[in-house]
Amino acid sequence: MQVATQNKLIESTPFPDAHLARLYEELLRNGYVILPRAISDLTTQSISDELAPHFSATPKCIGDFYGWKTTRVGGLLSKSPSTQALVLHPDVLAITRAALQPSCDCIQVNLTQAIRVHPQERAQAPHRDEEMWPNEPKLRPWLINVMWPLTDFTEENGATRLWPGSHNDKLDRGIDPTQSIAAEMQPGDALIFLGALTHGAGANRSRSPRDGIIVSYCLGWLKQYENAFLAYPPAIARDFPPELQRLIGYQIHRPNLGGWEGQDPAVALQGAHAPMPHVDALPEEIATELKRFYAGEPAVRD
Repeated sequence: MQVATQNKLIESTPFPDAHLARLYEELLRNGYVILPRAISDLTTQSISDELAPHFSATPKCIGDFYGWKTTRVGGLLSKSPSTQALVLHPDVLAITRAALQPSCDCIQVNLTQAIRVHPQERAQAPHRDEEMWPNEPKLRPWLINVMWPLTDFTEENGATRLWPGSHNDKLDRGIDPTQSIAAEMQPGDALIFLGALTHGAGANRSRSPRDGIIVSYCLGWLKQYENAFLAYPPAIARDFPPELQRLIGYQIHRPNLGGWEGQDPAVALQGAHAPMPHVDALPEEIATELKRFYAGEPAVRD
């Protein structure tokens, strides 16, 4: 099956699970999909409890984009260990890899951020998160966002507003607001949407804050929104599960991108010290081409 998105037909990646296949096709078609009850109430409550002191200690944002009555907290994987379950959610990762990995060797976490939209905050201007990389047009997805509500997301309290299908058109900040929908959800749900989808936080007209977490993933060769190596230096990252270590950037992107002392940066978490030999990290097709290139020549080894 083929689904039109970003002005190009993207062939749907087959899933062994028919339910995941339907969710993926809906994501490509509309630019978003909601996974109901993706995590437990216990996990949601643990995250809320862990983030409470950070929300209290963090000043409100400064700027028209971030919002003057909004609080944002980054680097969540160490501040709220329970958020690791969000980043490693198997269905989310399966859908994300299907969307992104045709364009890269491996995906990476772009950011983890808790967002509290306070009462009287105005609606955020329509935008696309792929704007952070100024390269147009993007014929395939570069970014996948996942919004996890910690409180109810309603029209009144500023649920994320989406313009369905807008990922197929050029960005228009003057886009008709009546064409948008409020992504109303309950804690435990997950909103997955393309980085090319026009969206924005809604205005909070209620008397209570609206809390949520945004986790985003991007192509492994892009510069991340959040500097993961400052957020999670080796002393912290070495205690993470191996898959999480790789997702935040302790993984080489073939060919030879993002290494440390010529090797996979994961060795830094294993106590390795420089100097070390540089070791090829090549996709199979390049390694095969090099073997053909040197075929017939005597091997050179120290």
